Amino acid sequence: MNLTFLGSGSFGTALAVIFSKYNFGIKMFDRNLDVVEGINNGSKNIKYLKHIHIPEGIVATNDLNEAVSDSDIIFFSLPSQAIRDMASKIKNKVSEKSIIICLAKGFEKDTHKRLSEVLEEELPNNPIVILSGPSHAEEIASKKPTALVSTSKNMKYAELIRDTLSNDVLRIYTNPDIIGVEVGGAIKNVIALAVGVITGMGYGDNSNAAIMTRSLHDIVRIGVSLGANVETFFGLTGIGDLIVTCLSDHSRNRQCGLLIGKGKKLDEAIEQIGMVVEGVNACKIFYEISKEKNIEVPIIESLYEVLFNNRDLNLIESKLMSRDKKDEILKL
Repeated sequence: MNLTFLGSGSFGTALAVIFSKYNFGIKMFDRNLDVVEGINNGSKNIKYLKHIHIPEGIVATNDLNEAVSDSDIIFFSLPSQAIRDMASKIKNKVSEKSIIICLAKGFEKDTHKRLSEVLEEELPNNPIVILSGPSHAEEIASKKPTALVSTSKNMKYAELIRDTLSNDVLRIYTNPDIIGVEVGGAIKNVIALAVGVITGMGYGDNSNAAIMTRSLHDIVRIGVSLGANVETFFGLTGIGDLIVTCLSDHSRNRQCGLLIGKGKKLDEAIEQIGMVVEGVNACKIFYEISKEKNIEVPIIESLYEVLFNNRDLNLIESKLMSRDKKDEILKL
């Protein structure tokens, strides 16, 4: 079976390295010729996971036709806002039999559509699968056990991906709630930014736990309003992804928040991170969705005010501590 990774970022690179151990043919596409040559001739990705050896069986190319030809499974290993453009570029190049797997976690900025919806619009004849869950590329590449979730509108493809790609490193579960899986994967980046901000300001574990736990109310309210099942948010793509993204030093969203909490401006923090910080766009998207649907999401709202309206950083903490006294349990 032949696999193609569109984008040679850290997550795509990590999965390619792991899958190469299991007799898959693997191609990686990148527009940067230096990256392509580094993989093919130096067995290294010169931009991401530089310490990881890339096996000779992995072939890199900057030719899209070459990348997707004869591919059984095509991974979109790209930032969320690049998904539509890439799907549009391959729509006349890819076989309708190819399964499309989206690894990105986010919503489209201008339309507020889930990425599976974006892919369905551009590649209507291909099966679309979302592969998500609490996973850092650095740990996957180091062969540390990781659990993921596969979902699709047509669950036979999600099950096929589960059965085909599960291995000694990756334990893949299935979940038919594609909306919940995509919402959980996207919103957790926003909460990780908020946790990073308050940690950078000097708050501790108690505050982190409070923000993370109360943020589940924000996540559930938005998710249910979009048609998700509550149960999904207490699984791997809900609380699992929330934990790993909020608390790990591998998380670029948390790291960006830390820099902001220590006094950096948003643009400065993003520049220092040097990679896409998905939580920034996601914060704006989910803030706008909450206003459209008249949903109360205090943590997302306070982070939005800090990021985009230059409000005081303490707003995040005060939104949690100065709200009306109430019962803890969420009532939908």
